[in-house]
Amino acid sequence: MTNMNSTLQHSNTPLLHHSFPIVWTIAGTDPGGGAGIQGDLKTMHALGVHGCSVITAVIAQNTRGVSCIEYPSIEIVEEQLRSLREDLPPAAVKIGVVGRRDVVRAVIRTINDMAAPVVCDPVLSSSGGASFLEPDALNAIRDELLPRMDLLTPNIPEAEILLGHPIHNFSDTEQAAGELLRMGARSVLIKGGHRDGSHSQDFWTDGRQRVWLTSEMMAHTGTHGTGCALSSAVASALALGWPMLDALVIAKAYVYQGIRTAPAIGHGRGPLAHGPWPLHPGDMPWITHTAEEGPPPSSFPSLENEAIGLYPIVDNAKQVDQLAVAGVRMIQIRIKQELNAGVERELRKAITCASERGVRLFVNDHWKIAIEKGAYGVHLGQDDLAPDALKEIREAGLRLGISTHSYSEIARAWAYRPSYIAIGTVYRTPSKVMDYEPLGLDRFRKLCSISPVPVVAIGGLKVENAADVLAAGASGVAVISDLAEAKDLEKRVAEWRKVITDVERVQRPC
Repeated sequence: MTNMNSTLQHSNTPLLHHSFPIVWTIAGTDPGGGAGIQGDLKTMHALGVHGCSVITAVIAQNTRGVSCIEYPSIEIVEEQLRSLREDLPPAAVKIGVVGRRDVVRAVIRTINDMAAPVVCDPVLSSSGGASFLEPDALNAIRDELLPRMDLLTPNIPEAEILLGHPIHNFSDTEQAAGELLRMGARSVLIKGGHRDGSHSQDFWTDGRQRVWLTSEMMAHTGTHGTGCALSSAVASALALGWPMLDALVIAKAYVYQGIRTAPAIGHGRGPLAHGPWPLHPGDMPWITHTAEEGPPPSSFPSLENEAIGLYPIVDNAKQVDQLAVAGVRMIQIRIKQELNAGVERELRKAITCASERGVRLFVNDHWKIAIEKGAYGVHLGQDDLAPDALKEIREAGLRLGISTHSYSEIARAWAYRPSYIAIGTVYRTPSKVMDYEPLGLDRFRKLCSISPVPVVAIGGLKVENAADVLAAGASGVAVISDLAEAKDLEKRVAEWRKVITDVERVQRPC
């Protein structure tokens, strides 16, 4: 091997300031372009990061299977790692096929002191059974690589190989993930696509949180490279700043989109498609705490095909009446106090007023009063999604809205099939102290696009920024301070309604 160290070290090329994150893939090749390095780079490009690659194995394969594997020298693997580290440090790393113990150790030496999160898809063999490991590599993966992994993403057969025992059912899956955590991985996603059934259910845990991510199973042959795409998508989303559970939801939606739109390529199990950022509501998985919670229950009632539009949030019955007189047709009453006689009295007055005025009134949190007095619906936060409460609300025929601010919270809300989802905060707001940054318009647009039900935007919304939020896909706009502080309420409501009507006219021209 010709050593080019001097060229690399003494280059006069100025340091570039990267405009988007760099993600490494350390893996084997796929000349068919569906999996491995080639599939990883397609995924990374689609999700808006710059992919860099280190080839650990040259694999001859196509859609029918693997015919030959050859491992490059450890020197060239180390040189690839060194050259990237010097010039293109990663915001995240994805590891696939490593093949040999010396490669495992070279990778660990390179990434050990990096802050970048590391995702490992332990590709131990092909779907046809061809082994991707030399005899001494498995123990190196178990003992040396796992303790450096922020996320391990084995399918069930791979988890069985790593653990040395079978996994038969959902309970076994949860126990297996715990065992892999004890072996050193910081979090584990065990993929359930190999199971028979109508749904694909993956289990993730970091030892504190534990959730199941579920999608409907599709009868499609375009599944080659799904494991590579999933792990690369997770690494890409992490590099873009999404938290781990959000990254998993994004990745699962990306893979589902890829299978759904897969082209017919080759004569065997063809590759998934590498499309854009997942924006289709049908690709959204749902999150539950047990596998037995899926498939999901029937949907809560819809909003009767009426546009949501202006959706004020108030804290007393008088405001409900004033807004109804001003022409508002959907309102939420939110009284952030424990239920007492005064709160109950105010809620009853508000529900009665709304009924008399023909207003669709949602009651925040106090669902028992909403059911008893026949409110139109209930709005709940993420911490209030108790199964017993949801069952009673559903049986009473009330609509349900759920607050969210991230992919994982939308996925959790989607498990209950609500009438609408509120997403925010979009902009900074004085009405609520938040422990996270506002989404901003771009992230709100992405979240809004993939929601399977109508979206209410919330947080820092005023007439002046409403058009942008509605154009991003919101069906309704939740407003608190902008109306509460209005000197002329009827005039301000009219201004809101004009903005909403103007946007609707642009979106649905005659």
